Amino acid sequence: MRLQAVQFALLLTCGWTVSLPAFAVDPDAAGVVKTVKGTVQIEHGGANAGAVIGSQVYGSDRVVTGPDSSVGITLRDTTQLSAGANTVLELNKFAFDTTTHEGVLDAAVKRGSLAVISGKLAKANPDAVRFSTPTTTLGVRGTEFIIEVDGQQEGGH
Repeated sequence: MRLQAVQFALLLTCGWTVSLPAFAVDPDAAGVVKTVKGTVQIEHGGANAGAVIGSQVYGSDRVVTGPDSSVGITLRDTTQLSAGANTVLELNKFAFDTTTHEGVLDAAVKRGSLAVISGKLAKANPDAVRFSTPTTTLGVRGTEFIIEVDGQQEGGH
């Protein structure tokens, strides 16, 4: 148990350098929560649940982190998302074919910060990956980037 706690602490501070045990993932899920610090909520189909390690995230979910909180999510195509404190991340659409590496990733950062290490989908088809903010749309051409959005710009919801 102590080793797992050390691994998770390393993930939070060093950024995805430790392998974690695999979790059974619903084939319809976009990915799985790998790290959680503080208060993190996943809004799915009108329901709101606290995120824990192993929680599944779907292509229509909204992930919300509280103050002094963060979450690390690994998508099925190996894309790694790390949302910081006070972040609202909407996964608008996610699809990935593990054989052809075809699919789509469409996400929006409404508020807060998001670090991304792109996975197989962006490598196979960069035009299929899109991240939006209230003022900008980012097409992925590189493999690592950070998005920061001032909380005062969030509209609606």
